[in-house]
Amino acid sequence: MAARPAQAQTAAPSAASPDKRNDHRVVDVVSFLAGGAFALGAHESGHLIFDAIFDAGPRLEHVHFGPIPFFAITHRPDLSPRREFTVSSAGFWVQEGTNEWLLVTRPDLRHEHAPFVKGIFAFNVLTSIGYGTVAFARAGPFERDTRGMTEIGVDERAIGVVVIAPALLDAYRYFRPESKWAKWASRVVKAGGVVLVVK
Repeated sequence: MAARPAQAQTAAPSAASPDKRNDHRVVDVVSFLAGGAFALGAHESGHLIFDAIFDAGPRLEHVHFGPIPFFAITHRPDLSPRREFTVSSAGFWVQEGTNEWLLVTRPDLRHEHAPFVKGIFAFNVLTSIGYGTVAFARAGPFERDTRGMTEIGVDERAIGVVVIAPALLDAYRYFRPESKWAKWASRVVKAGGVVLVVK
């Protein structure tokens, strides 16, 4: 009979484990969202670096995407087409470079418990897909990155392909890290997006 209270005492910690699992889930979600916020900051820093290099006078401007209020980092409107393309592309270059680094240094990221890093990766992929979709529709605020990239004389729908293709290939690589064709196709498309600056 004395063994039963002892069993009850040892069972008590396992009864609390669902709460601990819930706490871990909350921490993981917060960490994932923090990774997304970090990636947003990295994207915007790409724009700001080239704004500073070109002395473009960056500033925050209130914009709307349909009924949704948002903000955009804008700059003076008299940049040359190549400089405008560079500033507008820089956020995507940061995203693509970050994803490349993650997929090379952590090829098994999908199976890692790394919510912060996965938040960065997810932001980079989903943001590019979102921008590319808006580019196909030629929708959104005038200050959108994909419209700025058209200043070199490329149709915005083609810019949409340039933005979406590496994101889709990187997403494929996340699930199939052993795929050599996807790795090289992704790299070629990313390099092609940068080479457009000399068009």
